[in-house]
Amino acid sequence: MPLGVDGVCYKQGIAVKQNFQMCDVRNRKILEMLKRNPQVTFSCNKGPAECTFQFWVDQVESFYCALDECDWELQTSPDKNVTNYKCKNVKCECIPGRTLCGEGGTIDLSEFLTEGITGPATFSCDSSKKDDQCSFSEKAMNDVISSIFGDENILLNCDTGECLHRSEIPGYVRPIKTINKPLIAGVISGVALFIVIVILGLWYLSRRADQRNGLGPIHLPDDDDEGTRLMTEHRPAALHFDKLSYSLNEKQILKDVAGAVNPGQVMAIMGPSGAGKTTFLDILARKNKRGIVGGNIYVNGALVSDEEYREVIGFVDQEDTMMPTLTVYETILNSALLRLPREMNYQAKDRRVMEVMGQLGILGIKDQIIGTSEDNGLRGISGGEKRRVGIACELVTSPSVLFLDEPTSGLDSFNAYNVIECLVNLARNYKRTVVFTIHQPKSNIVALFDQLVLLAKGRCVYSGPFDKCQRYFDKLGYPCPQGFNIADYLVDLTMHTEQRRSTPREEPLIEASEEPVPVRPRPSPSATSESASADGGTRRKLRKRGDSIRALQERQLFTRRRSELASAAGEEVMMSDSLENTRAWRDSSEPRQSLEEAEHLLPPVVQNGTDVTDLDVLIAAYKDSDVAAGVRGEIENAARTAPNGAADGNANGNANNYGISGAMKGFRRVGWIGQFVILSRRTWKNLYRNPLLMLAHYAISILLGVLCGYLFFGVRDDISGFQNRMGLIFFVLALFGFSTLTSLNVFAAERTLFLRERANRYYAPITYFAAKVMFDIVPLRIIPPIIMGAILYPMVGFVAEWPEFFKFMLVLILFNLAASAICLFIGIVFKDTSLANLVGSLVMLFSLLFAGLLLNHDSIPKEALWLQAVSIFHYGFEALIVNEVRYLSLYEHKFGLDIEVPGATILYTFGFNNLAYWQDVINLGIFAGSFIILAYAAMHVLLVEKR
Repeated sequence: MPLGVDGVCYKQGIAVKQNFQMCDVRNRKILEMLKRNPQVTFSCNKGPAECTFQFWVDQVESFYCALDECDWELQTSPDKNVTNYKCKNVKCECIPGRTLCGEGGTIDLSEFLTEGITGPATFSCDSSKKDDQCSFSEKAMNDVISSIFGDENILLNCDTGECLHRSEIPGYVRPIKTINKPLIAGVISGVALFIVIVILGLWYLSRRADQRNGLGPIHLPDDDDEGTRLMTEHRPAALHFDKLSYSLNEKQILKDVAGAVNPGQVMAIMGPSGAGKTTFLDILARKNKRGIVGGNIYVNGALVSDEEYREVIGFVDQEDTMMPTLTVYETILNSALLRLPREMNYQAKDRRVMEVMGQLGILGIKDQIIGTSEDNGLRGISGGEKRRVGIACELVTSPSVLFLDEPTSGLDSFNAYNVIECLVNLARNYKRTVVFTIHQPKSNIVALFDQLVLLAKGRCVYSGPFDKCQRYFDKLGYPCPQGFNIADYLVDLTMHTEQRRSTPREEPLIEASEEPVPVRPRPSPSATSESASADGGTRRKLRKRGDSIRALQERQLFTRRRSELASAAGEEVMMSDSLENTRAWRDSSEPRQSLEEAEHLLPPVVQNGTDVTDLDVLIAAYKDSDVAAGVRGEIENAARTAPNGAADGNANGNANNYGISGAMKGFRRVGWIGQFVILSRRTWKNLYRNPLLMLAHYAISILLGVLCGYLFFGVRDDISGFQNRMGLIFFVLALFGFSTLTSLNVFAAERTLFLRERANRYYAPITYFAAKVMFDIVPLRIIPPIIMGAILYPMVGFVAEWPEFFKFMLVLILFNLAASAICLFIGIVFKDTSLANLVGSLVMLFSLLFAGLLLNHDSIPKEALWLQAVSIFHYGFEALIVNEVRYLSLYEHKFGLDIEVPGATILYTFGFNNLAYWQDVINLGIFAGSFIILAYAAMHVLLVEKR
């Protein structure tokens, strides 16, 4: 029997396996003669049916007797219990030189003991009397005792004992395991009540959020309002950039772009698709780029560090990335709480949010959720409204420099104008610098521009004041016709000038086939009609004619003229002629080979024997223009007059010299604890407003807990019960292990949101990580195993002891945490969700293989033992099975035999360590903590915006 495993000391005197008795001799004459303490030990072994009798004086053995062919019985009656041992043969030996064996010339019984005592012998004890009065009898020995000492035999007082398992005690009846059904019903009812309370709580919170419309009454800020001070005290920042370039994989994306925009101005970046507008805006905002960035960016004429620069800018991406379960008000308020000064009180931040929403026209939808475009039940605001919410999240902080990528994308003309007007008002009223990209705006929006950067193929076609651009292109020979939107004209101009220049005579208008097509005289209308009805070839020519009308219009609009500056009257004549030519072409049934007289056009430019495009001409012309010289001069002057520039101060009192310290004036944002509280509230709202995953975890825990409890109800303490225990524990661990694969999506759904918010310096990454992990761990990784364990444990009939129950729960929770931490790490490392699911499933499967059920520990090759050492399933499975089976004795009755095996023995046979429970618990805790740390490290290093 293993030490301490339900062991008892059996003191009834009858030998079950091997008992031992320690006796004091109580014959009076023997005690008087020896004058020392004589004692006797008597032990019997059931296996060979042998006993031993030893005589001791002062704990020194004098002689001993070996008895064999023994038998013993327990005689019970109402008044006494007598144990009788009877042995047929006795053989005694005296130890020379000891008491009674010739010690010091005294009596020597050696010959008598050897020759005289042969048996039979009896040893009897009456446990009903005080001190278990016993006696040892043998015919020859009794004769000596009676003749010398006057007693019938050796009289003894004995203490007997034998170490047995409680089930080995004679008369032991194995208790019948009972299941506490009222307790089971109470647990299930309590869990069901908990789920109902959770559902009602979520419903109440969602209703409360829907009914709440801000924090208290809305009032206009007074003169001392902190929001007003935020807008007025923040020092302006002038932005200059020179020779900006960008290359990626040895391909030049941007080259030699320069410009300037002062506080109170808005700069528009325009160009056709692929011109590099967004890339240029990213470089201006100092976003992390994958390629090589060149050039200088000055703030108030000074070069500043990225850290200082990002403190005073705001950036609005073209794609709206927001949490879909939050309302418009909550989304903007979170931006304000996280990014506005720590010293600014809550009410001032709230009023600032309401003010921005009013400016952007979204005050009426402030209590609507953002929603998604996917069909998942979270229908929210429109795409244009989301665009304005994204702008509001940046405007609420009132940055010194605001960058926006396509702010009018997805908006109708009215709302697009409102957005740009709001940006212009922000710039002019509060001396802010606004830079945005825009694609072919309407004319009323164009009228609001102060500065313009026109790009084509990453090259600068124009950069300077917007009010000078039309006259500049007129001088170049590209006049914008009356009635045309100048923005549309310039974008289309850059697109058409990319093509190689050629004269009209070099441009065949129709290529019906590879064979030449002869030009025939123009037929009559009737002939044309007949021909059109006779065959389909004419329809093909008419279609080509339509294409040629477009080509005609493009040549009329975007071909450089000989005159450098056309008069107004000349432009009208030109347009009239162009329209007449177009109508004539449209009305004619046969194409003309020339739609424009070549003498009105400039000849192609030739460099090194090859033609160049008009775009090359535009780029070269801008470099040598007065506009470009003015921009360069402004940049040089700003750098020279900056406080750390070549000249300190400005004698002329230039209003643009605001000083680097003023431009970089910052403030303390909310600390880590405040960020964690704000992000925790946001995460909790996201969880309870979309509770499907959480409720699914709870429902699965309840249903499978009841099902497993039913299937394994009242598991027995036999071999089949041991198998059921192992199978149930294995299944529960597999269930929780694979259910934690949902942790792969903890960051996947918000990866882009985190990247954008981190790039815009909303918070420290560790606070976001802590909030996400906490609201994934508590509701999804701790509560479900508690629910399932509370139902499962009493129904199955595991060890009915409170310590074992809590140890069972502890292992389930730690295992769930460790598995979810591993999946969290995998979900962060692998961006692709499908790949992350595959890797996570493989990790769980290999860990499951080494749990200890499918593969015995002793059969694992030594080279592969490390795989078991990194298996969380092994630690969880071993801890749970040891906690349950270690102190059990498994009983089996087969073929008329009663087989009883200690649970610890079976566990050892399966390769489990009976003493490893707490070590397994520690290992699970180490796995959980280590992978949470690794997950944060991976998030901190890998989830960085690279554009």
